[in-house]
Amino acid sequence: MTASKQLKVAVVGIAGGWSSERLLDALEERTGFRCLVDMAQVRCDLATGRAYFGEVELTALDGLVIKKVGVEYSPELLDRLELLRYVASQGPRIFSPPASIIAMLDRLSCTVTLVAGGIPMPPTVVTESVEEAATAVERMGHSVLKPLYSTKARGMLVVEPGPGLRGKIAGYREAGHPMIYLQQMLALPGQDLGVVFLGGEYFATYARVANGDSWNTTRRAGGRYQQYEPSREIKDLAHKAQALFNLDFTCVDVAETSEGPVVFEVSAFGGFRGLKEGCGMDAAQYYADYVCRELAS
Repeated sequence: MTASKQLKVAVVGIAGGWSSERLLDALEERTGFRCLVDMAQVRCDLATGRAYFGEVELTALDGLVIKKVGVEYSPELLDRLELLRYVASQGPRIFSPPASIIAMLDRLSCTVTLVAGGIPMPPTVVTESVEEAATAVERMGHSVLKPLYSTKARGMLVVEPGPGLRGKIAGYREAGHPMIYLQQMLALPGQDLGVVFLGGEYFATYARVANGDSWNTTRRAGGRYQQYEPSREIKDLAHKAQALFNLDFTCVDVAETSEGPVVFEVSAFGGFRGLKEGCGMDAAQYYADYVCRELAS
């Protein structure tokens, strides 16, 4: 029996989720162990120092790999990550570290880390004031209001100077976004990039190409993935951005502009489908190999 066959590694993910199931399959092939953890069913017994998912003692596993901690991004996911941080404190290695994901799950937290790290981003204004937000839009022109917790452009709203601007911003704020986060819309070449890293090393890049009918490039808006070979400048920028977060697998969203590349965000969960459809690469297989090597070393 090989070292990998002796390992017990669970996947934190969504039952039936495309990427969660692919990673689960890949780890089972290597270890013979299969466990998909639904965080809604986890219990941590802080008095005994143990955590369980059903009959599986998570604190007795060799490791866990976080693919998804919930179906939708929300502040509640921070509590689930805190439970995983506790599990990690009891011995199992977790990929990527929960503390690292906690520091970036909130869009504002991620942005502050990137800007403080010297990473170029689109002009961004954050405020609780509708008036200040409107003044910023009037200065920057077309802008995008972005929820602090969202993915794949969900909940984003494009605004522009003109009549009704303040009403739109006020309505957005009242709809559950007390902290108004807005970015200037940049002139992009109809695509943005997902620059993927595994174990802190460059892995591959795919482009998200817009269909021409939407301002964003997500698959939900009709976008498609294709392979892309980035410049050294883009690779170096993305490497610097992901290094701020200490993640085992991550995708850096980069856009090319007339003034050079900028970073939109760094994701702890994305990249699997883009790599598969754009580059023909099964990221789950590579990630599973990486996890097994790290745990066996």
